[in-house]
Amino acid sequence: MASTGATASPHAFRTAVEERDTQALEALLAENVVFTSPVAFKPYEGKAITAAILRAVIRVFEDFRYVREIADPGGRDHALVFTATVNDKQIQGCDFLHLDGEGRIDDFTVMVRPLSAAHALAEAMGAQFDRIAAEAAGA
Repeated sequence: MASTGATASPHAFRTAVEERDTQALEALLAENVVFTSPVAFKPYEGKAITAAILRAVIRVFEDFRYVREIADPGGRDHALVFTATVNDKQIQGCDFLHLDGEGRIDDFTVMVRPLSAAHALAEAMGAQFDRIAAEAAGA
């Protein structure tokens, strides 16, 4: 598991997600991270809420796997293309990551398709909302 001083990279993030290691994921986030959800209108700001959302995503995604990495060599922008299932709907998506000067994720945007899967994701995440809020408040 990553320490609290972990430096993010697309590989470290991918490994943490694939291993469902929520502590390592949280360690890769900057305190001021901004998370833009594919199913919410307004971005979420801060490490506590972003970490709680990521834990919920791990709970609702089934058969999750990354299928491609796209990176700016030597840069701070990375994209990880994934597939998963949510409530029997196949979903394709992409995690767009930006790393700050300390190597932590400070901007995290997720996009998904098709629309039917985005609706399934919104429903599944909506069912997690109370737990997400409680986890974020307790952080």
